[in-house]
Amino acid sequence: MLHFEYSSLIEAPVDIVWKFYEREDILQLLTPPWQPVEVIRHQGRLDVGAISEFKLHLGIIPITWISTHTQCEPKRLFVDKQTEGIVNYWVHRHEFISLGDQTRLIDAIAYSLPGNWLAESLIGWWVNSRLEDMFCYRHRVTQRECEVR
Repeated sequence: MLHFEYSSLIEAPVDIVWKFYEREDILQLLTPPWQPVEVIRHQGRLDVGAISEFKLHLGIIPITWISTHTQCEPKRLFVDKQTEGIVNYWVHRHEFISLGDQTRLIDAIAYSLPGNWLAESLIGWWVNSRLEDMFCYRHRVTQRECEVR
């Protein structure tokens, strides 16, 4: 099992950051423009049972990725799990820690790639570097949209 974590401090109270993540267009806002990803649907906002569907355009065959929210504690965390996609296992925990007028935003992912342990360990560093780029972008967007300047 591979793990990835990205954390940043948002200069806004947790109420504001959580509300930002409840937006209907949140997936479009947080998807980096360089990624070959198309948002197909987003139902249920952050609640348990919410579904997000994407098309990954990797080569000539688009790949469907569906995640379902399995846990939600308002203004604290939500968790989504891949229910259809290209990896063997993917659980993404989004955590919001209230620090008064600030919020610690933490994205933690546990995942397993297709193939044996050697292939996973060789490819895992590359996947984590791509995740680093993506979550750096996502957290910058969150800061831009939530922080009062």
